[in-house]
Amino acid sequence: MALNNLHDVYHDQLQDLYSACKQSLEATTALGRAASDKELSEALIAGSNGIATGMDKLKSICATHDIDPEGEHCKGMEGLVTEAHAHVLDEEFGDDATRDAMIVTQYQRMVHYALAGYGCLVAFANRLDLDEDGAILQEQLDETYDGDRRMTEIATNGGINRKAA
Repeated sequence: MALNNLHDVYHDQLQDLYSACKQSLEATTALGRAASDKELSEALIAGSNGIATGMDKLKSICATHDIDPEGEHCKGMEGLVTEAHAHVLDEEFGDDATRDAMIVTQYQRMVHYALAGYGCLVAFANRLDLDEDGAILQEQLDETYDGDRRMTEIATNGGINRKAA
């Protein structure tokens, strides 16, 4: 499909972010199972729930535009998921706290990709006067930022990084 205007870019990026969310959902669930810190595990479960909610909202937006949410495969998230597997799930660690610190690292990399995706989609929706889409996407962007900040809090003030050091 040729990308001829901002509508085309918007549709393409809706599909790309849906694919990214789908891939990160599986990885986030696996990271949650691998976490030993209870607060971290609970945050990853909440993150999985947030990703699933975001996918539902993206699917709904795609339906209003008559596009298949599964029309793209996000290679960027594919790489980040591969990294999460390589650096956490397929890696050996000397202790649980060190694994938990790496889990936070890999999760936040995936979250930052989603933040960029949602941020661009909000800007596109607003420019295209798609107010309802923009509001839904802004809500997901805000919730994604909240999850990212929570993860930083768990790592820094919750003690994961201190224990890993």
